[in-house]
Amino acid sequence: MSAGQRRKGDDFKKISSWAAILFAPRLVGTIYGMNFETMPELHWAAGYPFAILLMAVVCTSLYVIFKKRDWL
Repeated sequence: MSAGQRRKGDDFKKISSWAAILFAPRLVGTIYGMNFETMPELHWAAGYPFAILLMAVVCTSLYVIFKKRDWL
């Protein structure tokens, strides 16, 4: 494998990692943005903070995993 191919592979890993990290809050936000009436979280007093916390935990977890695997 040449140095150029290795660099392209590393760049691809970084781009893929950031895409996965940014996908997580978008997925949760999209589901909450559909305004379902049957979602129990919408009637909780802490439903909105729970969704924000969920997004933060997922993004942080993905960041740590990718950092450990040396993708970032």
